[in-house]
Amino acid sequence: MRTILVTGGAGFIGANFVRMVLDEQPGTRVVNLDKLTYAGNLENLTGYTDTPDHIFVKGDIADAELVSTLIDEHKINAIINFAAESHVDRSLVEPGVFIQTNVQGTLTLLKLALEKKIERFLQVSTDEVYGSLGDDGLFTETTPLSPNSPYSASKAAADMLVAAFGHSFGLKYNITRCSNNYGPYQFPEKMLPLMIHNAKNDKELPVYGDGLYVRDWLFVYDHCTAIWKVLTEAEPGTVYNVGGNNEKTNMAVIGAILERLDKPESLIRHVKDRPGHDRRYAIDSSKIMSELGWAPTVTFEEGILKTIDWYLSNSDWLDHIVSGQYQQYYDSMYTNR
Repeated sequence: MRTILVTGGAGFIGANFVRMVLDEQPGTRVVNLDKLTYAGNLENLTGYTDTPDHIFVKGDIADAELVSTLIDEHKINAIINFAAESHVDRSLVEPGVFIQTNVQGTLTLLKLALEKKIERFLQVSTDEVYGSLGDDGLFTETTPLSPNSPYSASKAAADMLVAAFGHSFGLKYNITRCSNNYGPYQFPEKMLPLMIHNAKNDKELPVYGDGLYVRDWLFVYDHCTAIWKVLTEAEPGTVYNVGGNNEKTNMAVIGAILERLDKPESLIRHVKDRPGHDRRYAIDSSKIMSELGWAPTVTFEEGILKTIDWYLSNSDWLDHIVSGQYQQYYDSMYTNR
């Protein structure tokens, strides 16, 4: 049996990946390490926490003693590192937290992966490490890294550490860089669940600037299948971009939400833009398609409806999150803008 250590497996993408592996990859056991910060939520794993092939451990990836024990105790074959502080807005307020988790935490994992002779280390990264695009062009795996926020800078630093461990010490690694994920279990600081929740409750929809920022939207399940492909089929030392081939402006996405919920555009409120807001991201996924035979299976038109309907059907999950501490954060981000 293959045993993998999934870090950040109670977060949005990590939890979707854990669920996919347990559903579709018999013979794989998952050790799930998550610190359960504000974005980590065991409710994301409801129905999976007590299965024999899923072992959940609350802890920090920067805790070398804990990670070492887990690797030895469970005979870990591979590490998939989802664990990260991931929201640009938060990184503008508390950049130090992002360095601690995204850089120092990754370094801790890398040192132990090398020491314990882990068969493969997969770093889950982001297209934001490439910076911003103009009106045309796509990010490729050879696009120079040019991060523009503390968040993306911390992810770029982690990526470079991973590659350096491969070059200097022979660590067998891969890096994936994805476009904007959306789908079930996403924490509502992110645009899609935030807008769905607000629109459903007839609250204003805060839109940064003119709302014409362009992102490539990737349904989270498709991202998870790409990660599995890379983990199990890619040559070590390779980097793959993963995109959904769905470039949309924020206003177009919000328009689709309002149409589905039959809500008026008058709910939209343009607010002061965030500093250094990248104008456009777009991913060239041709490398993973041609080399590994992966392709996205969910169009944006299908995915946005699936996502909206999931949040409507899981209102208890969303209501638990948008109370308490999250509400304080929401107020600090959008009040008086």
